[in-house]
Amino acid sequence: MYEMTIQLQTDSKVRLYEQIYRHIKQEIIEGKLLAGERLPSTRSLAEYLQVARSTVDEAYGQLCDEGYIEACPYRGYFVCAVEELLQVEGTYSGNVPKGSSQLTDALKEQQTTADGGFEAHTSKRAWQVDFSPYAIDMSGFPMSVWKKMSRKVLTEAGVDLFAKGDAKGDMSLRRSISRYIHSARGVECTPDQIIVGAGNEYLLMLLEKILGGKLRIAMENPTYERSYRIFHSFDYDVVTVPMDEDGMIVEELKKTKADVAYVMPSHQFPTGTVMPIGRRMELLKWANGAESRYLIEDDYDSEFRHRGKPIPALQASDKRGKVIYIGTFSKAIAPAIRVSFMVLPPALLEKYQADCGFYSCTVSRIDQCILDGFISEGYFERHLNKMRKIYKEKHDLLMECLKPLRGAFEISGENAGLHLLLTSKSDKSERWLLETAASVGVKVYGLSDSIVDAGTEPPCGTVLLGFGGLDESAIRRGVELLQKAWLK
Repeated sequence: MYEMTIQLQTDSKVRLYEQIYRHIKQEIIEGKLLAGERLPSTRSLAEYLQVARSTVDEAYGQLCDEGYIEACPYRGYFVCAVEELLQVEGTYSGNVPKGSSQLTDALKEQQTTADGGFEAHTSKRAWQVDFSPYAIDMSGFPMSVWKKMSRKVLTEAGVDLFAKGDAKGDMSLRRSISRYIHSARGVECTPDQIIVGAGNEYLLMLLEKILGGKLRIAMENPTYERSYRIFHSFDYDVVTVPMDEDGMIVEELKKTKADVAYVMPSHQFPTGTVMPIGRRMELLKWANGAESRYLIEDDYDSEFRHRGKPIPALQASDKRGKVIYIGTFSKAIAPAIRVSFMVLPPALLEKYQADCGFYSCTVSRIDQCILDGFISEGYFERHLNKMRKIYKEKHDLLMECLKPLRGAFEISGENAGLHLLLTSKSDKSERWLLETAASVGVKVYGLSDSIVDAGTEPPCGTVLLGFGGLDESAIRRGVELLQKAWLK
C-alpha cells in the first residue's frame, strides 16, 4: 500500500483519529481500498501524516472492531472482504458523461535530456561534477525485477496482447494508475478519465486537440521551457505571469484574460516553490469564474518531498472539474519508460470521446503490461520507498556540505524535488557564477535559462544545483570546488 493521502483538519472539532477512521472506512465502502489490500503500518502512516502513532492505532482499532480491516500478526493490517459494501471501482464526485465506463546554456546549445528536459551546455568538455537538475539516480533501478516482469508478460501473453489496444491505454494499467494517484496524491478520478501516452509532449498535443481553437494560455515565469515551446508550437497566445513566494500571482493572472493556466503547484520548476493551500484555492476560484477556463497541473516529481507534511494534488481540491492533471513515471522509475498519463475532467472527457477517441495509444501494450505488473504487485511501492531514502540522504548531504556557503548565498527550493537554488547575497552575477564554476570543472545551471519572457529582468546571481544523478563523493567534491571558485 502506498502512502494514504488524508487531508486532516487540525482546526476541526472532529478528532484526528476519527478523521483517519472515517477516511479509510469511506475508501473501503467506495471500493478504493480492495479486499486483501495491505494498509500502511501505523508507524509509517503516523510519520507520513505527522501525527502521534497512538492516533493511528486508535483509528485502526476502531476499523478492526467494526470489521472493515483485520490485523495479521507479523504482517500488518489488511482490508476485509465486505462484499455488500464494496464496489469494483471508486466514483468521481462530478458527473461522468454518458457512454463512459465506470469500470473501465550558460550558452544555449539545447539538448534533450533523457527525461525530456532541456539542458544548457557550456561546451562538450568533460566535467568533474555536473549538478544537472534533470538527472536521476539509475543505480537504484530494479533491473532484475524489470527483467522478471518482462519475461512473465511475454511468457503468459496470448495473441490478444499484440492486437490493437484501447486508445486511452489498457484498462488494467489505468486502474492501477488511478488507485496509485488517489492514495499517494489524493486525485479523484475513475480509470476511464485517464489517458496514457508516451511522454508529456504527446499528452499536451492531444490536449490541444481536445481544447481546440486559439487559446490564451498563462504560464509561470520562470517556467519549464520545454512546455513553453510546445505551447508556442500550437500557435497559442502564450502569456507569462510573475510569481511570488507562493507561486503564480492570481491577481496578475486575471489581468492576462487567459483561458488556461499551466502550473506546477507541488514543486515548481525551476524555483522549487510549493504552492500553499490558500493560493491553490485562489487559482481554483479563478478557474471557476468561467465555463471555458481550466488549470493544467503538471505533477512531474511530487514523489520526492524532504520536509513537511505531504500536500495533496491541486486536483484533489477541485470540485467542479476544472483541473487537468498530468503525471509521469520518468522521475520515479526511469526516463526510458516514457509513460505519462493525463486525467481529464468529465466535460473534457466527453470532448475527447467525441473528437479524439480515434487516436491510438502511443505506448506499447507490452510496456503497459510490464508497468501494470510492476505497480500492482508492489514493486513500484518498494522501489519508490528505496529511492526516497536515497534522495533524502543525498539532499541532506548536499545541505550539510553547503553550510560554508550560507554566508554568501541564500538557499531556496530545498524542501522537495531533486534540485535546489543558490542565490548570491552580494553582487555576483549569474554569468560570473557559471564561468567561475566552469573554471574548476563544475557545471551549474542558471535560473535565467527558464526566464521565457524577453521583457523580464533575469534574477541576480541564482543557479540551480541538482543532486539526483550524483553519488556522495561527487556531491562532496563538487561543493568543495564551488567553495574554491566562489569564496576566493
